[in-house]
Amino acid sequence: MAQHSAKGARFQAVTANRLTDGEVVYFTDAGHWSLSFSEAAIADGADAAEAVLARAMPADFEAHVLDPYLFEVLQDAQTGFQPASVRETIRAKGPTIRLDLGKQAIAS
Repeated sequence: MAQHSAKGARFQAVTANRLTDGEVVYFTDAGHWSLSFSEAAIADGADAAEAVLARAMPADFEAHVLDPYLFEVLQDAQTGFQPASVRETIRAKGPTIRLDLGKQAIAS
């Protein structure tokens, strides 16, 4: 399983790719997968992160998503939570060269 989170990361979330179409998805507090990072369950601390990851991986998870993993999230007083790495920012927003494509096109 991939690990894209610093060992000392305070806030983490779980992401994967949806099996049916490859879309990036995020595990939510409600226990389902969402296309929107803003709906992601944010875990505070290592134990909470491992618990969210365990919830995201029930016995049949491979029928829905591919390789769920934790990634680091940073909290900003003005913008809320954001992915910490460039990789996860791109996964959350879409292509970086065509702003008319991907999730950033929907947001504008």
